[in-house]
Amino acid sequence: MLALTRKKGESLVINNNIEITILEIRGEQIKIGITAPKEVSIYRKEVYLQIQEENKAALSQDSLEALKNLF
Repeated sequence: MLALTRKKGESLVINNNIEITILEIRGEQIKIGITAPKEVSIYRKEVYLQIQEENKAALSQDSLEALKNLF
């Protein structure tokens, strides 16, 4: 993990096309802005993990059997 120190209004750039800007610092919360191409998906980690779990559930054996029965 790379750890960086940034102040309000400062940014960092990832892969030449994603910019993360510190918008506001309030106590223990930091508000960030992300500028990225539309094809780049951006999720909060808890949402991303939930999506991954739902995808795994969709690939369960029952789902695979249902697909096999289609053919």
